Amino acid sequence: MIGGLEKLTLLDYPEHLAAIIFTQGCNFRCHFCYNPSLVLSPANWQKRSKENKSLSIDLDELFVFLKTRYGKLEGVVITGGEPTLQPDLPEFIRKIKKIGYLVKLDTNGTNPNMLQNLLAEKLIDYLAMDLKAPLAKYATVVGAEVDCQKIKKSVKIIMASGLPYEFRTTVVPGLLTATDIKAMGQLIKGADKWYLQKFKSDTPLVDDTYQAAAAYSDQQMTAFAALGAQAVKLCALRF
Repeated sequence: MIGGLEKLTLLDYPEHLAAIIFTQGCNFRCHFCYNPSLVLSPANWQKRSKENKSLSIDLDELFVFLKTRYGKLEGVVITGGEPTLQPDLPEFIRKIKKIGYLVKLDTNGTNPNMLQNLLAEKLIDYLAMDLKAPLAKYATVVGAEVDCQKIKKSVKIIMASGLPYEFRTTVVPGLLTATDIKAMGQLIKGADKWYLQKFKSDTPLVDDTYQAAAAYSDQQMTAFAALGAQAVKLCALRF
């Protein structure tokens, strides 16, 4: 199910004008996630937000939009939720590629088999994986049970893909520390790019107890990036 469309982004696909397609549903419940309408079930989100409108988007209308914007837009970012939960994801991307778009996939890394299948078909042009925590703390940070072997496998697949890629981590006080950043760096040691993202709490979150909670300071985030840079080729901040 498609849960949203952003018709233009200058930031989410590096060096390309793109649209963002949001898929509905996720197997994580990250406390700090700012897309609760995509993560929570539609019924639960409508009850919590008191919205009655449908979250789904008509596929025919979506592809009409993509066809009419081709040539002005260069790429499509598929994000979520967690896109690899959608069993028809390969077919969906084939249709996008047929129009001529580059495709960037955002994933939490829990479905390495889907990643392998997409790469085997050459359906992806850029990969971004959210690295949530050191393995020992994964379940706590994401609010769900996790097969950490799948996380490790996805990291290896992405780093060996030959495609441009990045890892991303939202650094939340109370969930991640400097020690955790060091441990996560070892998990992706030698990776091309790792972006540390500042926690934002001025928007609805999956766990509303984090609403309006304080973020790490810019100085603290800079120190975390310096730790990350010891393990990867580039560790930079995103605010």
